[in-house]
Amino acid sequence: MRGALHQLTNRTVQSKSEPGRYADGGGLYLVVTKSGSKNWSFKYRWDGKRPELGFGGYPAVSLANARSFAEIARGALNGIPKRNPKEVFADLKKVPAGPVNLGDFIETFLDRILGDFKNAKHRQQWRNTLRTYVGPITDRPIDKVTTEDVLGILTPIWDEKRETARRVQGRLERVLNAAKAQGLRTGENPAQWKGHLETILPNNRSKRNHHKALAYKELPDFMVKLKEREALSALCLQFIILTCVRSAEGRNATWEEIDLDQKIWTIKAERMKMSKEHRIPLCKRAVEILTELSEVRTGKFVFPGRSSRTGISEASLRKMLLSLNKDGITTHGFRSTFRDWVFEMTDFPRELAEIALSHNVGDATERAYRRGDALEKRRALMASWSQFGGGLGQ
Repeated sequence: MRGALHQLTNRTVQSKSEPGRYADGGGLYLVVTKSGSKNWSFKYRWDGKRPELGFGGYPAVSLANARSFAEIARGALNGIPKRNPKEVFADLKKVPAGPVNLGDFIETFLDRILGDFKNAKHRQQWRNTLRTYVGPITDRPIDKVTTEDVLGILTPIWDEKRETARRVQGRLERVLNAAKAQGLRTGENPAQWKGHLETILPNNRSKRNHHKALAYKELPDFMVKLKEREALSALCLQFIILTCVRSAEGRNATWEEIDLDQKIWTIKAERMKMSKEHRIPLCKRAVEILTELSEVRTGKFVFPGRSSRTGISEASLRKMLLSLNKDGITTHGFRSTFRDWVFEMTDFPRELAEIALSHNVGDATERAYRRGDALEKRRALMASWSQFGGGLGQ
């Protein structure tokens, strides 16, 4: 399987007519027969032999699809333990009975392929990325996922979290290619980047946008208006603002993380950006929200989404902001609102605000708070923040 990858182009594949075997690299070949038909072949070494695995004919299987299949095969060969790619694809072709939705297929796909990844952190990142960002469309039948669906989950994070969005796109593209290999989809991959999403989404990787934030002086009026709304998205947005967490951390809060008696919310390390457990003291209004929702609890998520596997979507929060005439303001931006308020309006130490935002802090802070996470001091800070936000209580 030596040689540079991606030696062929779509134009080359389309124009090849002379019988022969044309290498794309990494074991993948386009085989043109005397009759003019074109097929994809993957050659590899296994048990002292040189077996060959067919990926199907062109153009039914595009160059991009064939490359994705080859990536799966190489992953099997390089995994721990190594697996024969023929066995992996045999598993993929075991079509389950009845319709399959995207969420169920993702879980099955992850169970099958993550063992091929040597790095445990990489395996966890795959699970977290797909579960967090693909959640809004996991109820879709796998064969009904469209480009519109894919854009619906990528567009909201494309400018704010470009690298994350690209990972989501690449991983979803591989998932849908596996579904096609299993016979659960036909046609082009709606998550395919080359020749498809690259024509729709901007590809300036160096662009870095700041999250547009609400001026802290506008917060009291905004929070009063938000409290008047009865929608779940309004409650979730209030909760995120009052606790100063990142959007995904708040949207995917679970009941097992909440201790109403102690008025503490503990987010596990695997859900945190810094991979460190974060305890949050809950102000009076946050406890009121949780108490209200506990009476109508339907699952593990405090703010349940359309799927049982994830919390409410970012799109729902964005829609709520739009309804309050806050076009352009982002959920994440309220963390900046909080920070500006602390610096401009209070005497609380800067380091305390950074801990509340779950940021890493410098040596001085580590010395000052080395025995804990300053929970009680932060409790006073969050109560003051809540009281400022429209007088919503401590």
